[in-house]
Amino acid sequence: MPTTDAFRDPSTPRGAPSPRRLGDLLVERRLVVPADLARALSLQPQIGGRVGQILVRLGALSEEALIPVLSEQLAMPVLPASEWPQDNEAFRLGDAAPGVAVDWWVDQGVAAWRGAAGGLLVVARDPLDATVNEVLEKRLAAPWQWRLARAQDVERLVDAFQRANRSGESEDDDVGHLRELAEEAPVIELVNSLLAQAMDRSASDIHVEPEEDSFSVRFRIDGVLHPVLQLPLSRFAAVASRVKLISGMDIAERRLPQDGRLSARVSGKEVDVRASAVPGVHGESIVMRLLPKEREDLSLDKLGFEPRDLARFRRWAAEPHGIVLVTGPTGSGKSTTLYATLESINDREEKIITVEDPVEYRVKGITQIQANAEIGYTFARALRAILRQDPDVVMIGEIRDRETAEIAIQAALTGHLVFSTLHTNDAVSAFTRLVDMGVEPFLVATSVRAVQAQRLLRRLCTACAAPADVHPDIAATAARLAPGETPRWRKAVGCPACQGTGYRGRVGIYELVDVDPELQGLVMQRASAGEMRRHASSKGSLTLREDGLLKALRGLTTVDEVVRITGAALETADDVGASAP
Repeated sequence: MPTTDAFRDPSTPRGAPSPRRLGDLLVERRLVVPADLARALSLQPQIGGRVGQILVRLGALSEEALIPVLSEQLAMPVLPASEWPQDNEAFRLGDAAPGVAVDWWVDQGVAAWRGAAGGLLVVARDPLDATVNEVLEKRLAAPWQWRLARAQDVERLVDAFQRANRSGESEDDDVGHLRELAEEAPVIELVNSLLAQAMDRSASDIHVEPEEDSFSVRFRIDGVLHPVLQLPLSRFAAVASRVKLISGMDIAERRLPQDGRLSARVSGKEVDVRASAVPGVHGESIVMRLLPKEREDLSLDKLGFEPRDLARFRRWAAEPHGIVLVTGPTGSGKSTTLYATLESINDREEKIITVEDPVEYRVKGITQIQANAEIGYTFARALRAILRQDPDVVMIGEIRDRETAEIAIQAALTGHLVFSTLHTNDAVSAFTRLVDMGVEPFLVATSVRAVQAQRLLRRLCTACAAPADVHPDIAATAARLAPGETPRWRKAVGCPACQGTGYRGRVGIYELVDVDPELQGLVMQRASAGEMRRHASSKGSLTLREDGLLKALRGLTTVDEVVRITGAALETADDVGASAP
């Protein structure tokens, strides 16, 4: 019976498997720390499994980092994209695997298909399993070779192998079955792998979205969603149940929205994960937001402020009382700016209290309160309570209604410095938004000290950005904003370092507006946003687009990115070119 050595590919010249242990190789390459390896080794007798798999499950290592080292140790090639089966027919082994039941392949987590060269390619959850190797050596009637693949890819191949060789069977959807699915090792590894991949790629969110006959996984990286994985819908119940189980949701509830939260160690980093499940036509849409507990960018100096604007914002943060508002849509970095602000003023000489829903980052030395509307603990109720806690500085996660706005204003008028956020398109719209909530214009004018609007632009990848030409009107506007500065216009190209996007990381753009006596008068007169915007521009405030063009002129981002984020609706014809440098 034709066979090949399970761990050697005679058709591909390469060295013998390394005699060194996997853990030693991982520590040597600084992919794990010795303490994590020691913990994995101590757990191995209790939970079983390979050391590499345990490290992945502990969150000390991502599977993407593990597989190349495992490939080197075993002298076993990683499955390249060119060898993936092109259709279901490739999985129909026929006489090449006589007498091997489909159930065996699925239970053992093994898949085989005909490669382009005519032999069989094989992947498995555990290619070192002695029983699996013995069965394959005895029962396969064609030459075959091992390939290493990520757990999620193995699951995709096993599922495709199953579908190609037998029709699907109905599943019992009771709670017990769902819990069993959620606790299966392949599902645990798949979810852990997705979390690790997302962390390694600096993703902010993981979207798991069911469709008619499959479900997809997408990562939001630098504000843009990128497809990562597509699996059969039959696997969705297990993945959804796993996410709901570890985040504290009700596994059996699939008709109502749910929110959950978990803390985990992923790729060697501590991270909080906020999970949300919302029922849809084809099943629940699940989104996981990743919130690393240790943030290197929680510093005002690293957020992208122009030096003049940074000095202005620091002056606002040092005010003895009043309201400072940060505005922008969801995902524009408002919370990061406020946390960085609190870090900058947290000298332990003042009492700082926050009211948030949810608490995104823990900040040492600050009292942080989680609002919970489901039990009646709203922002307004929490605010009333904390004002009896003798605070100096109060941060409100968001002003959502008139009651919260009025309490915030009362706090500002009684000697507290209040930071909060609003959802508006630009800075001056914050005034009309508060008035529309029902707050008296004179209270808005006297309590609000400053407003900042912001957005996040994707930062160009420094490894592949190339020089670019821009429209003469754009060049003229930028020259007026930064006279005498040499332009460094760049365009996105794409390379392996940025995964072909042309961008890596993000940088903020800002519009800062001081509330001076003239602006107070305009607010009390219920002036239009256009009038207030022109006044702010006459005092030197840059618009979001102008600040973005400064970033593009300096080669930090592209003009296309500035236009994509700011849009044309943020400025009227009267506003363009109105502000002074």
